[in-house]
Amino acid sequence: MTSPAAPGTPASGTAPRSAPHSPYEKASAGMILTVTPNPSLDRTYEVPALDRGEVIRATGDRMDPGGKGVNVSRAVAAAGQRTLAVLPLGGTPGDFVAELLGEQGIEVAPVTVAGQTRSNISLAEPDGTLTKINASGPELSAHESEALLATVRDRSAGATWIACCGSLPRGLEPSWYAELVARAHAAGARIALDTSGPALLAALRERPDVVKPNAEELSEAVGRPLATVGDAVKAAEELRQLGARAVLASLGADGQLLVDDSGAQFASARVETVRSNVGAGDSSLAGFLIAGGGGPEALASAVAHGAAAVQLPGSVMPTPADLDPSAVTVTADVPLDRLLTEPVS
Repeated sequence: MTSPAAPGTPASGTAPRSAPHSPYEKASAGMILTVTPNPSLDRTYEVPALDRGEVIRATGDRMDPGGKGVNVSRAVAAAGQRTLAVLPLGGTPGDFVAELLGEQGIEVAPVTVAGQTRSNISLAEPDGTLTKINASGPELSAHESEALLATVRDRSAGATWIACCGSLPRGLEPSWYAELVARAHAAGARIALDTSGPALLAALRERPDVVKPNAEELSEAVGRPLATVGDAVKAAEELRQLGARAVLASLGADGQLLVDDSGAQFASARVETVRSNVGAGDSSLAGFLIAGGGGPEALASAVAHGAAAVQLPGSVMPTPADLDPSAVTVTADVPLDRLLTEPVS
């Protein structure tokens, strides 16, 4: 979750705040490079209620650089770790995205495109309900597509992980992520992929090191409903059979699953109040990668970061001081028969 302040004012969550070290952080975490093919300039309004046709007075608002990969970089930076954001930027909104990221201490490797970076709006209600209006974004040319791939190649030296996140803009074929995974692996990099639909399925053949679907995306990938945690485990195992080396699946309020060569593990956390879930999944992926990107410690870190994020306003990313490791439970005794709070039909 992130939310910068209005233009001209410092964003809460700008350059990593001084805070106690998280137990999940690794001194050797190195640099995490993120790729966001369709970034955005996001404005989040907190409203008392969403009444159609009425004038609604916001109780708070924030402006943030958006896009799933951008949010991962913001979460990594908030944790005090080094990150580099590779993304196509165009027009005034693109300039503003770069400026906001710089204010948060994030290095940016922009690829200039002819179209305008999209602008999105989110409306957050007190009960945690979030209404989002997302623009489609610019159409990338073949030259711009190749420039994006080349920038990832040129800037990936020293990256411990490359996180490829979000939807593909117009102009990029579903196979684009597969090409990126193949090139990254050829260069010796590890890839975390957070996307959905045809782009996810196409990339699986290149064996991404970890994929991070939510329950709906997992259901879509296997073509059937998910009603229990056990259903989610079976679906994750199918993605591994299709090529994913590990699956980190978010099950919303129920917790998260990690399915890899060692089997399945399940983690959940107590959450007192959900304020906004914008960027919570991205914060979770950042927590997973910060803690090494594999095993129960990384799963616990993912859940701790996600739980902290939903309790913050807008898309604010948690610092180590916001984490509550004692609220997280990790077990290899997966509750297969547990009904999902939000089943996917």
